[in-house]
Amino acid sequence: MPKTIANPKLPLPPSGKYPAKSHVRRVAKYIAENGGPTGGVIWLEGRVTAMVEDDDQAMHFRQRRHFFYLTGCDLPDCYFAYDIAADTSTLWIPPVDPESVMWAGMPLLPDQALAKFDIDKVKTTDDLKSDNFAIGLLRKENKALLVIEDRADLAIFSSPNTYAHPTIETTLLRPAIENCRVVKDEHEIALKRHANIVSSYAHEQVLASVHAASNERELNAVFVMHCHANGCREQAYGCICASGPHASTLHYVHNDDSLNGKLNLLLDAGGEYSCYCADITRTFPLNGRFTKESKEIYTLVLKMQSEAMGLIKAGVRWEDCHMLAHRVAAEGLQKLGILNEDLSIDEILKSHITTRFFPHGLGHYLGMDTHDTGGNANYSDPDPYLAYLRVRGTVPAGAVITNEPGIYFREFPLRQELADGKWKGVVDESALGRYWTVGGVRIEDDILVTESGYENLTTVSSSLEDVEGMVNGV
Repeated sequence: MPKTIANPKLPLPPSGKYPAKSHVRRVAKYIAENGGPTGGVIWLEGRVTAMVEDDDQAMHFRQRRHFFYLTGCDLPDCYFAYDIAADTSTLWIPPVDPESVMWAGMPLLPDQALAKFDIDKVKTTDDLKSDNFAIGLLRKENKALLVIEDRADLAIFSSPNTYAHPTIETTLLRPAIENCRVVKDEHEIALKRHANIVSSYAHEQVLASVHAASNERELNAVFVMHCHANGCREQAYGCICASGPHASTLHYVHNDDSLNGKLNLLLDAGGEYSCYCADITRTFPLNGRFTKESKEIYTLVLKMQSEAMGLIKAGVRWEDCHMLAHRVAAEGLQKLGILNEDLSIDEILKSHITTRFFPHGLGHYLGMDTHDTGGNANYSDPDPYLAYLRVRGTVPAGAVITNEPGIYFREFPLRQELADGKWKGVVDESALGRYWTVGGVRIEDDILVTESGYENLTTVSSSLEDVEGMVNGV
């Protein structure tokens, strides 16, 4: 029997309709409970088709996430309304265009859309051209029109025949959706679990392919191919496929350098299934065995993640998890001789030196966007430990958050700062010199927060023995 390209042993994706109606009800309830109207109409417009400049091809389409959250509809050129008082949702989809059918085939028809999406009524966008559309939607009791600023063309509501001119509210809808998106329902969790299963499998295939590769782009291609073949047709973000010193660049984008002479490779990559993202990072030795220094740093990062993981449950302050990872980093770097052994851990932390080796936040919310909504980050925070922390405050049950500590040996700005004497008495430069070629190590898993703890949705192993084993075909 010939070997299949897709893996038939992977679980099937979740079935059933995306629960859009429960999402829009939840958003309406949030608005009412936070000082907004108890009636009116929620109005959203999906992403429109855009053409490639100087060409006749459409640009790659990515649905607006707020629109998908309330509709489950991934079609371009659509509109949505929800009558709060009547608890009725309506979706407008493009009509049949005979010329388009010749090139692209039949579009989704209204009866098919009604069967596919969790929507009460489906019409075509031809109806939007009628004055009766606005008159019917904006009855006297529906005077509030809740929209997202800069995401709605309100000209369709300006007909002189519309007797009930609405009050346009632009400040409530976006924060309501963004806050509601933090806690996932069972269907959303199932979508994220599936994205993680496929992405974890793709990571495993990359590790198994290392000995056959000579360039970063080959391993990038292996990951994307296995995601696509197994149903994750989109990538959650551009792959980070960083070998050697490139792994010290947090969001390395080139993915085209030779693997020759490099010790390790950091692969930060995740597929997307039905608009829901995975975000996984593994770091592995290109020759199948970590060097002494690489093994020491890998073990330290694994401990940072494990210690932070032990705190995760509903109600944990994310700042506490983040700072615990920094404390573990300080202790580990001191034991390796990189940081002055005569300093206390509190003195090391007070110097902020660990932000040079672990410059980013411990993690971020993960949903339909890789850096998902609702984290309340404060990028102007004067505290260097917290300025890049994408989640602030307590984490609720049902949230999905990444746990992704790392240790990086970034030549810029550290080498210049050392030359300027900034870290005199804090960093042992001779000990540090042994670690530059490690580049960087990051380990990242996607974590579902529960009342009593957590569930790790990521299935590819990160144990040192397993990572080396996968590279060596064990």
